Amino acid sequence: MKIYYDDKTDVLYIRFDERIQDVINKRVSEEIVLDIGEGNKIIGMEIIDASSRINLQSLLPPQYVIHNK
Repeated sequence: MKIYYDDKTDVLYIRFDERIQDVINKRVSEEIVLDIGEGNKIIGMEIIDASSRINLQSLLPPQYVIHNK
């Protein structure tokens, strides 16, 4: 499983299956789109306006900034 977050668009994407395959997008609400793959299995989920729906700090790894002296 991989988690991607774009802070510019506030979209979170969780990929459950990394295999390359054809997918069908299924919108289940205004905020959630599922990627359905082989065998009718959910292989990914997109969450729009994620920061207002999920505690991203508990889900995402911490980010580090290194300053050169």
